[in-house]
Amino acid sequence: MLKLANVSAAYGSVPAISNVAIEVGAGEAVGLLGANGAGKSTTLRAISGLVKVSSGKVTFDGVDVASMPPHRIPELGIAHVPEGRQVFPEMTVQENLEIGAFVPKARAERARTIELVYEIFPRLAERRRQLAGTMSGGEQQMLAVGRGLMLKPRLLMLDEPSLGLAPVMTDVTFEKIGEIHRMGTAILLVEQNVSRALSLVQRAYVLESGRVIMHGTSQELANNRQVQAAYLGI
Repeated sequence: MLKLANVSAAYGSVPAISNVAIEVGAGEAVGLLGANGAGKSTTLRAISGLVKVSSGKVTFDGVDVASMPPHRIPELGIAHVPEGRQVFPEMTVQENLEIGAFVPKARAERARTIELVYEIFPRLAERRRQLAGTMSGGEQQMLAVGRGLMLKPRLLMLDEPSLGLAPVMTDVTFEKIGEIHRMGTAILLVEQNVSRALSLVQRAYVLESGRVIMHGTSQELANNRQVQAAYLGI
């Protein structure tokens, strides 16, 4: 469904990723692993059009995504939940969700999708009239994921969903992401908590200095000595 073929991108004159090649199949859960600065977030931004691809190709169901303006890419069914939640603090939970359904297809089913989001995240239903900025970090993360679901995406890209969360909220967040995946939505997950990521995804790619240095099934990577030493503390 999603394919990156030798994709490179830079911030000005500073290279960020180089010859990155990854694939995500329909309904699959795939991880992007690596240390800070490895190029994980840049890879997601290249897919969603927030960073210009300097070489290589990004396709989604055969459509050339790299040549599209960023505001058109969600119409294909790609939702990007960025690092740091980035909710609208002066808007209510309900308003934050409604604004997520901004493409015509999603807008037509907005009321139905909101109820689905509230079923997945009952805490959001309880706080639907609360200002997003007054919620806890964990609740804001739920809202950010829920807003991404409002697009009715075929691919949900999540950037560090456990960042800054207490362990109990990390557990809840990963439980909900797993639930969303079981509903049939493909997941592309960037996560520094490698052990948790590998428990959720089916396959993963490891990035280092902007390059993919290895990939495999979650079990293969969990048993890989290099991954164990670098990321799992084994």
